[in-house]
Amino acid sequence: MKRTTISIIFATAISTTSLGVSAENTWKEGAKDAWIDGKAESALLFNTNLNSFDINTDVKDGVVILTGKVDSSVDKALAEELVTSIDGVETVDNKLTIVSEKDHEEHAEDSQVMQGLSDSKVEAGVKARLLFEPDVSGLDLEVEVEDGVVTLSGILESDSERDLAIAIAENTDGVSKVINEIELEDLVVKN
Repeated sequence: MKRTTISIIFATAISTTSLGVSAENTWKEGAKDAWIDGKAESALLFNTNLNSFDINTDVKDGVVILTGKVDSSVDKALAEELVTSIDGVETVDNKLTIVSEKDHEEHAEDSQVMQGLSDSKVEAGVKARLLFEPDVSGLDLEVEVEDGVVTLSGILESDSERDLAIAIAENTDGVSKVINEIELEDLVVKN
C-alpha cells in the first residue's frame, strides 16, 4: 500500500510539473510568434515598394503565412524575402495572390465609378450650400467637380460675393481644391 501511495504521489508530481512546463512553453511560443508577427508587419510596412495594407501575416510556431494581394511576382518574392530574413522565422508559406492587369482595370473602373459618385455628392453639397447662402447669388453659379476639384463659374456682383462663394466651396466636405472662374458683373459689362 505504501508503494502504491508513493507511486500515485510521484505520478501526480510528474504530470503537474509537465503541465506547468507545457503551459510555460505554450506561452513562450505564443509570445515569440507575436514578436515575429510584429516584426514581419513592420518589415512589410516600412518597405516603400510594397502596399503592406494588402498583405496579411499570421505566425504559428515560427512559420509565417503571407496572404493577400500584390501587383507582381517581384512583389511576392520581395515580401517573402523580407519576412524570411527576420530572426526566429523557421519558414514562410507565401500564399500571396498576384493581381492581374484585368483585375487592375476592373478595380480602376470601380474606382472611377466611386469617384464619380463622390464628385456628384460634392457637387450637390456645394450647390446646396451656395443656394442657401443669402449673400451669394447661387443661381448665377455653375459648379463642376472632377476628382474632388471644384470649378466655380458664372457672374457675380462683387469681390466679396465671389470670395464668399469660394470659401463656401472650399469648406464643403470632399473638396480638395477650388478653381475660380467667376467673373464680376462690372468687368463683364465693360468688356
